[in-house]
Parts: sequence; C-alpha cells; structure tokens
Amino acid sequence: MNESVHLSNAGSGAEYAAPDATVTVKVGAEHSGGQYEVFEIDAPRGAAAPPHTESWSKAFYVLQGRILVQAGEQGYDLGPGASISIPAGTVNTFSVLTPAAKFLAISQTGRMGEFFADLAGADPADYVALGEIASRHGVTVSP
Repeated sequence: MNESVHLSNAGSGAEYAAPDATVTVKVGAEHSGGQYEVFEIDAPRGAAAPPHTESWSKAFYVLQGRILVQAGEQGYDLGPGASISIPAGTVNTFSVLTPAAKFLAISQTGRMGEFFADLAGADPADYVALGEIASRHGVTVSP
C-alpha cells in the first residue's frame, strides 16, 4: 500500500454542491488506497433526494441536527451520535428534520466521491444529464 497519513482540519477539504447538501471531502479515496472515503454532509431542511440505490455500501453518523433516513421499507430517525449502515443496492434517501443537519457519510471504494464530483458540475435542472451521471456511477433512481 502507498497510502500516507492525511490530515483534514476543520474547514478543509474539497467542497461539492449537491442538489440537497454541501459535501466536503474529509478523506478521499486517494488517501485510503481506494478502500473508503469520508464526507461531511451539511444539509438544510428541504426536499429529499429521490429514493435511489448505489453500487457501494455507506454509513451515516450524525453530528448535529436530526435526519430521517429511509432505507428499504423502514424509516430511521437519527440524532447526534446515531449511526446507520446501508448496504449497496438498498433503496435509500434522507430528509432533514431540523433547520439543518451535519453528518458524516462513509463509503466503501472511491465511487461516491467520483459521483459527487461529477454531480457538482451538472445543471440541477438538466434531468437528462443528471440521469446520465447517476447511471455512469451505478446510482439508480427508484420509481
């Protein structure tokens, strides 16, 4: 392995604007040999992303606020200190229940970071382009 120690201080890391949150890369795949990634998600209350599946497993750990995570047929109300793991292929989304929420998203592989990077450059009103980006990264929006 060629990984080296990586430090990400408060306020540092590449930032991506997703339709429902600001995503800050805290540990990128390049720092873990592609094994995992860590993102800080800062999301205001608002419409949730549509239910979707990803080709990677992920976990959320809530730092501030409350979120409702829909995973499969079940809803999970998470507050500070709560976490949830979501296997690859599970239909999921989240809603912010407080004025804002901040949580960590940890994913396996480097695919989530690549998805956020592509998504940040897209026009949120161009549904065709968003669909192509999602498909390219193994994200499927549920009907």
